Amino acid sequence: MTSPDDSSAPRPPENTPETGYAERCYRSAAGIGGGVLLLVIGAWLGGDAIVRGEGRTPWLTLAALLCGVPLVIAFTLRPAVWAGENALRVRNPFRTITLPWASVAGVRAGYSSEVLAGGARYQLWAIPVSLRQRKSAARRQARAASEDVTGTLSVSVSGFTRAPADQAIDDLRELAERNASRPGAQGEPEVRWAFELIVPAVVGLVLLVVLFAVA
Repeated sequence: MTSPDDSSAPRPPENTPETGYAERCYRSAAGIGGGVLLLVIGAWLGGDAIVRGEGRTPWLTLAALLCGVPLVIAFTLRPAVWAGENALRVRNPFRTITLPWASVAGVRAGYSSEVLAGGARYQLWAIPVSLRQRKSAARRQARAASEDVTGTLSVSVSGFTRAPADQAIDDLRELAERNASRPGAQGEPEVRWAFELIVPAVVGLVLLVVLFAVA
């Protein structure tokens, strides 16, 4: 998943009180900001249509909000990645995947960030890949290398000129290698569906179809 600008970088690791995932948390600041903005606009326009609308307009608006709000939350506010000592927890739009470190076969970032575990591939929505950031990081590395006379400066700063998504993937890969042998890091991947978002979105969509069908 490619982001158009640098603001899509995942937020730096932060502490979280959740048991078993207390070390690092990655989220997209741009996604959160965009989601809040969309919800505010939707509440403003939807509220106006419900209060001032005539005929079927209020009902159509309610159905659209019931369908749209969960989708906005799912794709913008919900994605997060928690990395603890025993497991990696990936919260994507409609699923939460708990991956004990021993089950993680690899973590990579191509055009999107992915983790391989249990013979399956899971996308890390909270760590978007930005080609623009990669190009910018490559230019900084090239500039540092050209200005380095001794040949040691570029090596020392290379870790600080990585694109944020690539650096996050490197951190997760290191955690997977370091913690895979821990007794508490054994087990198989577990997947839980976010029915609290799926159900209202489907109900809203069905209501929209019914309202348009009886028009």
